Amino acid sequence: MRFFTALTAVALSSTLLFGCKSMSTEGLIHSGSTAMEGATLTDEEVISMADKSCAQMDAKAKIASPDSVYSKRLARIADNLGDEVDGTSIDYKVYLTDVPNAFAMANGCVRVYSGLMDMMNDNEVTAVLGHELGHVALGHVKSSMQTAYAAYAARSALASSSNDKVAALSKSQLGDLGEKFINAQFSQSQEAAADNFSFDLLGERGISRKGQITGLEKLASLDGNAGGLLSTHPASAERAENMRERLNEET
Repeated sequence: MRFFTALTAVALSSTLLFGCKSMSTEGLIHSGSTAMEGATLTDEEVISMADKSCAQMDAKAKIASPDSVYSKRLARIADNLGDEVDGTSIDYKVYLTDVPNAFAMANGCVRVYSGLMDMMNDNEVTAVLGHELGHVALGHVKSSMQTAYAAYAARSALASSSNDKVAALSKSQLGDLGEKFINAQFSQSQEAAADNFSFDLLGERGISRKGQITGLEKLASLDGNAGGLLSTHPASAERAENMRERLNEET
């Protein structure tokens, strides 16, 4: 019951924050119930939501053409990493934007921003993508999508009468949900686990893991207010040191 109470409190605080003074007690309880449903989204619902959210974000983004320098470079990197992780097929694309960022969703939607590719060499980009694939393989993106949906439902008092939660979302809501998902922070333990997944994956593929260290050092050297990976993947310097220690242990 404490779980339900906490979610109802989220609905209350969100309502007060956004000034929805006319919402009834029944509406608040309904909103809290919808938030709780976010944490119980099935795997199929999470995948469907990721499919649609990624499609909406793609529709708004400027995507590099297949024959662009960015796409050809990403294709070489992706070829080294492979086109699936734990049975999930990976779809790689480049967003043409200066923000240094990358993300992956539970459906295998992997997007790399050109700003990240501009500041990193191929080995460093490979390590970043290995990290994002780790979030997929370890179930972090699934739980993050559930949390994003729960928070969004609580804030917007999203109707949940339909059995199909994904169908109940409008295109703008799906796009908004996707934005909230990629801007959400993973926990320190999740970040460490994804780093270790990338380290092991690169080792299995015979790829140098030095880029994992230098890539994190590049992020650590930049202003944390610049957005992208700098805001959603904290403690880059500490993570780089952890990877250096692992690499030294194996040499």
